[in-house]
Amino acid sequence: MSNRSVDENELPRRIQVPKTAEVIAQQLRSQIVRGVLKPGDTLPPETVLGQRFDVSRPTLREAFRILENESLIVVRRGSRGGVQVVSPDVAVAARYVGLLLQIEGTTLADLYEARTVLEPAAVRMLATRRSEEDVKDLTAIVDKLAILVDAGTEGADLDQWSATVFRFHDLILERAGNRTLGLMGRIIGDVVSTHMSRVVSRTTDTAEVEAQFKRTIRVFRKTVKLVEAGDADAAEQNWQRHMATSAKKMLWGRFASESVVDLFT
Repeated sequence: MSNRSVDENELPRRIQVPKTAEVIAQQLRSQIVRGVLKPGDTLPPETVLGQRFDVSRPTLREAFRILENESLIVVRRGSRGGVQVVSPDVAVAARYVGLLLQIEGTTLADLYEARTVLEPAAVRMLATRRSEEDVKDLTAIVDKLAILVDAGTEGADLDQWSATVFRFHDLILERAGNRTLGLMGRIIGDVVSTHMSRVVSRTTDTAEVEAQFKRTIRVFRKTVKLVEAGDADAAEQNWQRHMATSAKKMLWGRFASESVVDLFT
């Protein structure tokens, strides 16, 4: 038998017991994630939930605040109020990621580099898995952009032009068939779209803006054609060139050294 004295550092540390509100939030979060509770569903009244969980109203409301901060529920006050389940918004995740990028001092060039790695891979996967609906939906976005651009820049809503461009990017990521890649790409794209809107709004040469969007339309149409043909190699290479060219144009002048934090200040 050993007579060794056990050092206190070898013993397990005190277990952190989660607060009751966190436990309730976890149970409700699990039901939302598994689809038991669906977007649009309204939770039972506080009195009913309080009895079910055997907790006080303040504890229950603390659990609601946790889920509301995660954009999983919306709490409406008043006689017609209640707690409604909602779909998580990618923009919420993008804000958190954007905050982390700011804290890390990430440059816009770094962000664009990551984007040029993710999106060509997504285009390649889309070309191997595309459906008729994918091709139809991508074409519809290009057609919409063409109508906007053909109307000219005078009196045009250039933010709408940019939003349509990013909808094309988002659709590629959504239909690539890999949810993880799609989510990561959309989060990065949400931050990049903020930068693109700033660049477009600060450009005084409207003729160049229009010309750039027309070049983008041509690339988009070629991409759709290659995806429809199932030519994964050519589609990926085409998109890689487009991403590299776009990054170069978006990062001209002082934008090349700007950090992500500059977008939100």
